[in-house]
Amino acid sequence: MSKLNTKIKLYLEANSKVYINEKSNYLVRNDSDGNGDYLYSWNVNGLAQPTAEQIASYESAGNTAETLAGVLNKRKKEYPSITDQLDKIYHDGVDEWKKVIKKVKDDNPKG
Repeated sequence: MSKLNTKIKLYLEANSKVYINEKSNYLVRNDSDGNGDYLYSWNVNGLAQPTAEQIASYESAGNTAETLAGVLNKRKKEYPSITDQLDKIYHDGVDEWKKVIKKVKDDNPKG
């Protein structure tokens, strides 16, 4: 199940609005009462606050976005540092560097 924030960001993008940050556009709260997160306030100029049904319609896209974000974060952790990458290129050439990067990408496919 995708996070409410993810679905709201997708709703904004689908309606040609730019996500600035949660406090500028909207506020999600969780009262720790077992009901989970909910949209507490909405401050997006020119776009009506989404209904629960509109937000729910982004569940599948939200799952996809969160899965992709997880893969990209894992790749980011596994890539060598920029310093090490440049050193690899300098000492071994671009083709050897590409092999290192390709392995990280192959080990962590987008989908």
